[in-house]
This record gives sequence, C-alpha cells and structure tokens, in this order.
Amino acid sequence: MSYGSSNIGSGSGTATRTFEFGRTHVVRPKGRHQATIVWLHGLGDKGSSWSQLLETLPLPNIKWICPTAPTRPVKLFGGFPCTAWFDVGDFSEDAPDDLEGLDSSAAHVANLLSTEPANIKLGIGGFSMGAATALYSAMCLVSGNYGNGNLYRVNLSAIVGLSGWLPCSRTLRNRVEGSHEAARRAALLPIFLCHGLGDDVVAYEHGKRSAQTLSSAGFRNLTFRSYNGLGHYTIPEETDEVCNWLTATLELEGS
Repeated sequence: MSYGSSNIGSGSGTATRTFEFGRTHVVRPKGRHQATIVWLHGLGDKGSSWSQLLETLPLPNIKWICPTAPTRPVKLFGGFPCTAWFDVGDFSEDAPDDLEGLDSSAAHVANLLSTEPANIKLGIGGFSMGAATALYSAMCLVSGNYGNGNLYRVNLSAIVGLSGWLPCSRTLRNRVEGSHEAARRAALLPIFLCHGLGDDVVAYEHGKRSAQTLSSAGFRNLTFRSYNGLGHYTIPEETDEVCNWLTATLELEGS
C-alpha cells in the first residue's frame, strides 16, 4: 500500500495543481506472474472496493494494482469534494474535458506500471470514471504523449472499460491521424468494453457512441458487449467475459 502525488505541467507557464492520490491496494498473483493490470474505481469510490472483488476472480497469473483517486471538488456535485480521477460535470463524451486532471491520473497509472518487470504484460482497466481514465491512457499510448505533450512511456497490452465513456473524444482523430505509428498502435491495441442497457448513470448510448468513435478512429481490435437489464454496476456474466477475454488476449496460463 502506498500514497503518491502527481504534478503535471501544462507547458504554458501557468500554475499547475498537485494531486494527492490515496491508498493503493495490491492483489498479488496466486500463480506465475504473467501480467499486471491497474484497475481504476469509479467516482467517489476507493481502490479497496475493487481489490476485494478482483481477488476472487479466476485469474491467478495477474497482479492487480488498485489505486485511489485524489479527493477534489467535482462539478457534477456542485463542487462538493470526493475521490475523482478528473473533474467532470457530465458523464458523457460531450462534456468539457479536464485535461490537467486526466493527464495527472494517466501519469500516476503509468508510474505504477513503470516498475514492473520487462517480461510482464501490462494493462489498465476500470469502472465508470475509471474506465474513462483507462481509455484516455489508451489515447496517450497511441499518440505517444499526454495531452500536455509529455511523452507517454508505458507499453500497454490490454484495456478494459466497464460502464464508462471516452473523454477527449473530439480530439481523438487528430491524435491518431497523420501518424503511421499512431495508426499502427491503435489498430493493434486490444480493448474490451462493456455496458448495461439499463445504466441510468452513464447512459448506454454514451458507451456505445464511445466504442463507435474509437472504432472509426482506427482502434480495430475493439470488442463491445452490451447487457440487457444491467444498470450502473457489474454482474458475474460480465466479469466472466472479462476473465475469458483477458486470459485469451494476454495468453495467460489460466486457472
């Protein structure tokens, strides 16, 4: 368990915020360590909530790292502070983007993965706002840099997003087009997205549109699953599919 902070400069000479991240919970692999995945919780939650669930999954070769987001004022709650990976006023791809907050959280996640052994496959997953942050990290990987221009130095082998959305969707195409390397990375990066048709927090249409935006921008290795009657939570059918997808995508030995 650890604490950390991230101070991301915008490159414009303006003052930047320092974000103090909460406690990080680690679930050690029960078998041979083949992959490490940082899993990001939703708005107002904490890392321990998900570490308890992830520990029960039949994925003995994965090490899970579950950080806790900084506590910050959130526009959605009228400025009331809660744990959040970035500031948000609306759960959709049309909302204004808190680029500084997104960069800070993506850098924190990359830092957590940067000390893993070279032979270990790396991934990022999350729920709701955590899924949005995972998808933003995918954008950074593909373009090779954060929104502020700093280099993104982590190689990712899998992205998982449950009940989430794509932030910065309006700038995605600009970050991918015009670069053969970015297009190559986008085409190869495996992404698995799930969304409930009954989600009344992050509407299903937002999740579906995010998947379509990613596909049209060249993310060809993308799977989108929908679940009848599922609200803004997870169910065994969904986690089973995530387990099967991760086992196949990361070529794990399995349980």
